[in-house]
Amino acid sequence: MLKKVLIVLGVLIIILVVAFLYLNNRNRTLSPPGSAELTNGDLSVSITYSRPSVRGRVIFGTETDEALQPYGKYWRLGANESTEITFNKDVNFNGNPVKAGTYRIYAIPAPEEFEIGLNSELGRWGAFEPDYAQDVLRTKVPTQQTSSLVEQYTISLAPVESGIEVIFEWANTRFVVPIR
Repeated sequence: MLKKVLIVLGVLIIILVVAFLYLNNRNRTLSPPGSAELTNGDLSVSITYSRPSVRGRVIFGTETDEALQPYGKYWRLGANESTEITFNKDVNFNGNPVKAGTYRIYAIPAPEEFEIGLNSELGRWGAFEPDYAQDVLRTKVPTQQTSSLVEQYTISLAPVESGIEVIFEWANTRFVVPIR
């Protein structure tokens, strides 16, 4: 009898492990990892994130529109793990001073602008909101409409004379955060 119970438990454990591995791989296939790194002068910025695709969905909009990312709601700026940004030195992030280090970066979208947050809580998986008491800053940036659809969410870095610009693009929305 004990042998049968142990066999059943062993089979259940194997099934659970296989299911976990399958689901984890499926999420990574649908939203593969992405990264962006750039050094301009003595400033280095790196970002790690996951890259979901539009796949025929409404991305930004109202809950009535059944948008994947409704206005006024927390968004981790990607999928899977929270998006993280690293600065090698103290910077001005959209005009706000930020110490060198790694931060969780997130957004709260609105039709004309996104509120961007930097938070010191790192390593979270999933769409869980951060502990807002650990926010380092919040700032707003205007959005622009792109002329063509950006199917897969993309974060890129561009050098500018006095620093780096972080460019976020997905669906028909684009916004830029200057880092100096």
